Amino acid sequence: MIDEKSGFLFKAREALAGAQSEFASKRYNNAANRAYYACFHAAIAALLDAGVRPQGPLWGHDYVQAQFSGLLIHRRKLYPEQLGSVLSRNIDVRKEADYDAESVSEKDAKRAIEKAKRFVEAVEARMR
Repeated sequence: MIDEKSGFLFKAREALAGAQSEFASKRYNNAANRAYYACFHAAIAALLDAGVRPQGPLWGHDYVQAQFSGLLIHRRKLYPEQLGSVLSRNIDVRKEADYDAESVSEKDAKRAIEKAKRFVEAVEARMR
């Protein structure tokens, strides 16, 4: 049986690969969605690695974002400050992809994937 943080890190890698695949197929909305979830799952893995648990039975998006930025970046200084805005920026792009009539542009999807890649790699490096 896989431990929780490894499971979420696996999901992060899988979502990142999905984002890259969707981008290559010019499905920019799907790419943006997967790029956000790559970051979300990586952030959960990082929080678990730091001994942080969810407030309830599920990991809330606002909670994960606040704890990753506030606790792991600003208080404990475990991650670079540049990662602090990645979750909030990528969730905005994901919301556009999922809920707006307008589609995510190729440029925005590419940027979201690049940020997600750096985010996942930073968490992987810290958890080694």
